Amino acid sequence: MGDDIQWLVGATSSSGWMLDVHFARGIGVEELALRLGAPLGARAEPMTDAEVADLDIDAYPDRGPGSAVIRVGEDAGWAFAITYGPYLDRLAEVSRDGVEAVHYHYNSEHPPTTVLYARDGRTVCGFGLCEESHRYGHEPDLLLPDLVAAGILRPDGDTYRDPGIGIDDYEDRKRLGLAIFEERFGLSLPRSVLAEDPLPVYAIMGSPAPDFEEISAWAAANGKPLPDTHLRLIPAGLRKEYERATDPEWWQRGAHHLTARVEWSPHA
Repeated sequence: MGDDIQWLVGATSSSGWMLDVHFARGIGVEELALRLGAPLGARAEPMTDAEVADLDIDAYPDRGPGSAVIRVGEDAGWAFAITYGPYLDRLAEVSRDGVEAVHYHYNSEHPPTTVLYARDGRTVCGFGLCEESHRYGHEPDLLLPDLVAAGILRPDGDTYRDPGIGIDDYEDRKRLGLAIFEERFGLSLPRSVLAEDPLPVYAIMGSPAPDFEEISAWAAANGKPLPDTHLRLIPAGLRKEYERATDPEWWQRGAHHLTARVEWSPHA
């Protein structure tokens, strides 16, 4: 087995997205990609976490096309997919036909980071880290003995062993809760996936970009690096260059958006 998964607590991708990982046991990485929404065979060359930051991925309509990609791999008998883009609830699809699946969705504050286990197309159990008294799924108490053994909850499942947890202890408590999934299901994920490891990439949302051919032709005519023909997403830097060169109102509109953001800021 490789690394544990407790290091995921508090981890974020270099592109700024909250960390979202699907694990699946019983299928390979290509099938996992398909179940998450990737077109058949549309795999890009491997990329590092940092390289994904230059893709045109955005969950907000006023800032991008609403797209998402995944980087995929295998470890300790589980296929895994790290998602970059908006939150996607596809656990039922990933776990259909006898497949086991775990979904780790990191949130920095509230709602909490959640971890869910599914099998045969339904969520079996899960909970929010540091909110383990609220449990989910068709068998919400499946992991209650583990939570009690770990010293997190009392046997009633509603009260905590240490109700006076301080803010400095939250990270340790989250790791303790995540360790239950790690140990119960044999989960592992190399820390290097957010460092130097290049992994195959699939687009699972927002592909092809509606203006892919148009911007690709402009890039070719102007000696710019061409976007990936498998992902069919436009890198954010290339899109900005294209809009700056072809839209006479680009600067004016950019200034308007900047002003709007400053006015909105809660610190203004």
